[in-house]
Amino acid sequence: MNLPPFDRRRIVFRPLSERVSKVRFPENAISPDAVPAALSQKGGRTLADAVSRIRKARAAGRPVICAFGAHTIKNGLGPVLIRLLEDGWITHLATNGAGIIHDWELAFQGRTSEDVRLNMARGEFGTWEETGRYINLALLVGAAEGKGYGQSIGALIATQGLDISSGAELRRHAAALLDAEPERAAAAADLLAAVQEFAIPAGRLVVPHPWRASSLQAAAYARGVPFTGHPMIGHDIMYTHPLNSGAAVGRTALRDFLLYAEAVSRIDGGVYLSVGSAVMSPMIFEKSLSMARNIARQEGRSITTHYILVVDLAESAWDWERDGEPPADNPAYYLRYAKSFARMGGTLAFLQADNRDFFLSLLHALA
Repeated sequence: MNLPPFDRRRIVFRPLSERVSKVRFPENAISPDAVPAALSQKGGRTLADAVSRIRKARAAGRPVICAFGAHTIKNGLGPVLIRLLEDGWITHLATNGAGIIHDWELAFQGRTSEDVRLNMARGEFGTWEETGRYINLALLVGAAEGKGYGQSIGALIATQGLDISSGAELRRHAAALLDAEPERAAAAADLLAAVQEFAIPAGRLVVPHPWRASSLQAAAYARGVPFTGHPMIGHDIMYTHPLNSGAAVGRTALRDFLLYAEAVSRIDGGVYLSVGSAVMSPMIFEKSLSMARNIARQEGRSITTHYILVVDLAESAWDWERDGEPPADNPAYYLRYAKSFARMGGTLAFLQADNRDFFLSLLHALA
């Protein structure tokens, strides 16, 4: 049967201010000066090695890429990572779609993380107007301007608003670009469709972000540090809103993936930190490294001296550094966040720790 798709315009959305959120700023923010819990003896040795490699990488002008899951933001680590950016230790940030949203909600209202069980029972999980409207509109505008996913949201937070072109301006813009830059013309047409369907007025749309000082995306945008977003369609609450555009998500996320891949292409002699990301980080890293090696091989180069540190709250019963990849009948074989990285060459280390303790320990050791 040729069934019609779900009509999101029928959903009732409520103001984000009415939602009960479990994480609040500044109460739950982690100060860069906070004292972390002590790592295990092995964890301490692994951290010391990572610190030495980060110092060496930055002295040589090599990248230090940090990819992390959404709990890094929910755990209040924005201020800690901002300090690492300010001190020049991290050169590229990458997270999933949820990490982007949590950082935006904290900057917008100082609260994030809803009660999923409660709101699911009511059919209200993810149906919050401002999150859906502003994030999706920022991606539509960003796509038309040639921005990436993270840069689009970072600009929204840092500048506290969006510049919306009129329908007539977007028509002229799309027509002018059609021959020379058809992709940009299509992005302008997508924004035009949203402006018309949702009667979005032209001009400056002011969106205050009172807590933007703790926003990692805003800090990265202001400092020109790449912060790339790597979403998956349907994984995040922004997809419930009718303003959501698959084309805008695709354009901005693809640009971010290629920006990330460019950073990975320079990883020889550099450092890759993968913190609390079971799927996103290993998946995008392996594709990017393969692409980079394809080109490096054509140029007579190799990418073999990179260092990968995988940090996760779960303890690994398998010694990935000593024993390599486990056999398929061992449960550890199915730990994607460890197995994929074990296949990437270079030097791999695994550190079991709470991300709060890891990032604080890293910051203090580098100070």
